[in-house]
Amino acid sequence: MTKGTSQGRQAHYAALERMYLSAPINEFYWPTIKVSRELAEISMEVVPAFFHPAGAIHGSVTWKMLDDAAFFAAASIEEDVFIVTTSFTTYLTRPVSEGIIRSVGHVVNATRSQIIAESVAYDSNEQEVARGNGIFVRGKVRLDSIETYRLEDG
Repeated sequence: MTKGTSQGRQAHYAALERMYLSAPINEFYWPTIKVSRELAEISMEVVPAFFHPAGAIHGSVTWKMLDDAAFFAAASIEEDVFIVTTSFTTYLTRPVSEGIIRSVGHVVNATRSQIIAESVAYDSNEQEVARGNGIFVRGKVRLDSIETYRLEDG
């Protein structure tokens, strides 16, 4: 599959989704993900295991949702190396204690040295519960060296 072609980009998005879902941390969260060009959407069911003592999900869960959505939106435009988060700012605006939490990330700007992406998290009523933005840089690990990423021959 040739990189940069429509078919190559679709294979890249599918490989990113597969890589994300196979990460050991996600055995705890059981999220879903959809990646497209400069965009990623992640959803997961809110369960009591995510709660802090006051009965809503802990901020770390929301941070993960925001970072992951922005990260995979940024990763959608980098087909050679794994990107890394260098900074991420989060604003938590509303508690969530039931239903589904969904985060949507998109690329704001991309240069040779960094990708800026932002994300917004919503509850089951489509109310905004948090937002964040981050800076991502190209790392040194080649994507084709990550077993769960490798593009499937088509």
